[in-house]
Amino acid sequence: MNASSEFFCFRCGAPNAFKERVGRADTCSKCDADLHCCRNCRHYSPSAHNQCNEPQAEWVREKDRGNFCDYFEPRRGAAGGVENNREQGARARFEDLFKK
Repeated sequence: MNASSEFFCFRCGAPNAFKERVGRADTCSKCDADLHCCRNCRHYSPSAHNQCNEPQAEWVREKDRGNFCDYFEPRRGAAGGVENNREQGARARFEDLFKK
């Protein structure tokens, strides 16, 4: 990914730019959500088998947590992946209380 590449956090919609790869431990500069996760990947699709359009990718249980998927590619475009579901947003904020 080049220096001008940016993508938007699935949780808060904040833009995040990277010069190289998005690492498993990288987090959003605004809400601290994991960036190398299914919800930020261009292959993520809730209606697809295993919620992924990449047929060789292994199944990942927690789609909003960092993972080691080799097929991860940042989702491009507007912040269309922002969580709109109140329950999911509330659950994510609750779980964030226990992050170290």
